[in-house]
Amino acid sequence: MKIKIYFIEKTISFDSSDINSSSIAGSEKTLINIANELSKDKNLIIKVFNNTDNEKTINNVQWININRIKDSDVPDYLIAMSDANLLSLLNCKKKYLWSHSIQPIEKFIRKKQLIPFIKNKPVMLLEGIYHYKTRNFFTSIFGKKVIPIAPDYDFIETKINKEFIPPKKAIFTTRSDRNLLFLLDSWKKISTLCSNSSLYVNPPFNLTNDHKNIGINLRVKGDKSKLINELLNSRVMLNPGHKGEVFCLAAEEARELCLPIVTMGYGSLKERVDHGITGYIAKNKDEFVKYSVKILSDDDLYLKLKSNLISRKGSRTYRSVAKDLLKILYGN
Repeated sequence: MKIKIYFIEKTISFDSSDINSSSIAGSEKTLINIANELSKDKNLIIKVFNNTDNEKTINNVQWININRIKDSDVPDYLIAMSDANLLSLLNCKKKYLWSHSIQPIEKFIRKKQLIPFIKNKPVMLLEGIYHYKTRNFFTSIFGKKVIPIAPDYDFIETKINKEFIPPKKAIFTTRSDRNLLFLLDSWKKISTLCSNSSLYVNPPFNLTNDHKNIGINLRVKGDKSKLINELLNSRVMLNPGHKGEVFCLAAEEARELCLPIVTMGYGSLKERVDHGITGYIAKNKDEFVKYSVKILSDDDLYLKLKSNLISRKGSRTYRSVAKDLLKILYGN
C-alpha cells in the first residue's frame, strides 16, 4: 500500500509550473521542490492543498484547491507550511508544521495559532541550527527537527567557468528590510577604496542621487534564468544577514553558483559561509568593508574562493532534503 504524504499551505495561487516565476518566494519554492522530489518515489502519493486556481497533476503531484478538501482525504503524514491553523483541516494522526520564520510566542498567540497547535500536537520542521536554537520551547513542545533546504536544480546544474573573473560588481538579492541600510552605509567606504565598483540591490527601494553617484543601482527583477545570469556575472554577494533569516535561500543560491559571500553572520547567514574558504564573516563594519574590498580588488583571492566553492557544488540537493524528511517522518 502506498504511503500518502499531504502538504497544506495557504498563501497565493501557485503550483509547480510557477517554479521559475519571480512572484513566488522561498517558502513556495521549498514546497514545490520537496513535493516534486518526493513524487519520484513510486511508493508515495503526494498531494498539495493550497490556493491554486487551476487544479492539476504535475510530476505526479496533485495540486488541489484548499476549499475542495474531502472527508476521504486522510493522509499518513500531514505537513502544514507555516500556519498551525491548517492542521485542523485534514484528519491525520502524524502532523508536522514546517516553519519558515522566527515566531515568538506572542506572535504565535496573535496569529491565533496556539490553540490549533496544542490541539494537533505537530512536530516542528526547522531549516537550520539558528532556527532550531531560536524556536521557543512552548511553540515546539511536541518536538522539533532540523531539515536544511536547498536551491532549485537549475542553480545546481548550471555549469561554472572556473577561470572567468566578473567585473567589480557586488549584488544583494534579499529583501530591502534585511539590513540593506547597513550595506548601503558600508558601500560608501567600499566604493572609495575600490574604484569602478558597483552594487546592485533589490527593488523596491528609493535610491538617492548620492547612492547612484557611488555606483549603487536597482536590480531589474526577472525570472530565474535572469537571476542566475546576474549572479554568474557578479564578483561577490554582500549580505549582512538579519535576525529574521532562518535559512536565506538567496545566499544558498549564490553559493551554489560559486559566488563568494561577505556577511556579518546575522541570523542564519553564518551557516551559509565558511570563513576564509567560501567567503568571510565579519565581526564589525570595518571588517565587512575590508573583506568586501579584498574580493572586489584581488582577482587571485576571488579565484581561490571560487575554486573552493566549485569543490562543494551540488553537496545539498532536494534529493538530500527528501531523504532527510522521510527519515523524520518514518522515525529513523
